[in-house]
Amino acid sequence: MNLRNLFFLALILTVLSCTKNKQHPVPYYSFDANINLNLPSYVDLQGVGGWAYVSGIGSKGVIVYRQSMQVFVAFDRHSPAEGSFDCETGLVPDPSNFLVLNDPCSDAQFSLYDGSIIGGDTKWGLRAYAAEYNGGQYLRIFNP
Repeated sequence: MNLRNLFFLALILTVLSCTKNKQHPVPYYSFDANINLNLPSYVDLQGVGGWAYVSGIGSKGVIVYRQSMQVFVAFDRHSPAEGSFDCETGLVPDPSNFLVLNDPCSDAQFSLYDGSIIGGDTKWGLRAYAAEYNGGQYLRIFNP
């Protein structure tokens, strides 16, 4: 294969890979926050299965869920569903099942456990953030 054909092949592969990997519709924010699990706002995170809102980070704030004694997950409350981008309200847990997050501006529903789509008009799961816990009183949530 000559240099010209190799260049053409590389160009085609680059274009195809860019069209396949569309960026997540929820805006990207870089942050690094530590929350004190002993504060009253986060007391529900002291037990497995607890969840809490963390405001002031992400696009519309973050919801944190404690999967196990050592594992936390954090998701942006901004819904990626069509029709939700002008909505001021973030995702909220379903009153009958807190593991389901409802989008009040569309019919979309997401899993609080892993951020996956449960239902509604969306092609994207929730934007996840890194959650690091070392067994102390602080949980680090960050998005480099």
